[in-house]
Amino acid sequence: MTKFKKAFTLLEMTIVLFIIGLLILIIAPNISSQKKHANGVHTGAMTTVIQTQLDTYLETTHHKTASLSELQQAGYLTSRQVKIAQQEGISIDGQQVKQTP
Repeated sequence: MTKFKKAFTLLEMTIVLFIIGLLILIIAPNISSQKKHANGVHTGAMTTVIQTQLDTYLETTHHKTASLSELQQAGYLTSRQVKIAQQEGISIDGQQVKQTP
C-alpha cells in the first residue's frame, strides 16, 4: 500500500496568498487614514487644552496676553505639552490659540 502525504497544493497556496494580498490592499489605506484622523483629533484636543489654560492664566493674572513659555513658567502647561504644541504648530496670537498648517 502506498501512503499519501497530506500537504497543500500549489493552487491552494496561491489562492491563500491572493486572499491575504487582497486583505492587505483593503486594510492598508484604512490604517493610514485612521492615523491622520487620530492626529487631527489630538491636535484639536491640544489646542483646546492650551486655550483653556490660557484663559485661566489671563483671568488669574489679569494680563492681556501670554506665550507658551509664560504658561509653562507659571505652571499652567508642562514642558512636554509646550514641546508637542510647538511640534504641531500651535501658537498663541493675542488671546487666541491658533494652529498653523
